[in-house]
Amino acid sequence: MRRLLIILPALVVAGCAASPSDPVVVPFESPAAIQAKPMTPGLFASGGAQTGMADTIAEGTFEAKSTTAITYEPRIVPAGAAAHVTMTPVATGMQVRLAVTGMLPRRTYGAHLHTMPCVAGAPASAGPHYQHNADPSKPSVDPSFANPANEVWLDFTADRLGAATATAVLTWAFDELKPPRSLVVHTARTRTEEGFAGTAGERVACLTLPG
Repeated sequence: MRRLLIILPALVVAGCAASPSDPVVVPFESPAAIQAKPMTPGLFASGGAQTGMADTIAEGTFEAKSTTAITYEPRIVPAGAAAHVTMTPVATGMQVRLAVTGMLPRRTYGAHLHTMPCVAGAPASAGPHYQHNADPSKPSVDPSFANPANEVWLDFTADRLGAATATAVLTWAFDELKPPRSLVVHTARTRTEEGFAGTAGERVACLTLPG
């Protein structure tokens, strides 16, 4: 549902001090609690103010043979783990929230929104990270483009029960014709250094988002 303004990606990892490049995991909230939160008016790419807009929601339980919520590596994202994503227009642009359950306790995962839907058995089919200002070089590992102000990073550390939440607050909104189509979970925290920016290890799970 948008131009390059600076995002202040507020992602916090529970129990850890966050550096400016770190995502932030906030205290766990159940999918029902997130869905019950009141809506905030938002702005779309066209510039028109929208009020009372419902969140865009995607949720699923990861299974190896699923077509919507897929685990590519059950030893890292167990079958039966679940993810819930909400994308809400807000006054500043867009808020994206992720809630997960059933992950490996105390493990840190990378997570980003990607451009294409998930495909069982084909992690690469989800395409590259969704970027507000697209990097002309592929793959994008330039920190000028691969950063949490130009992409949607939702890294998290699961608690002792395997649950976590993460939130990204963007100062831009998604392209209405080409929104992000998947949430991809990776094996490690997202890197930020030149030549490796945006990388987070192998893709271990994928949740398709509505198009």
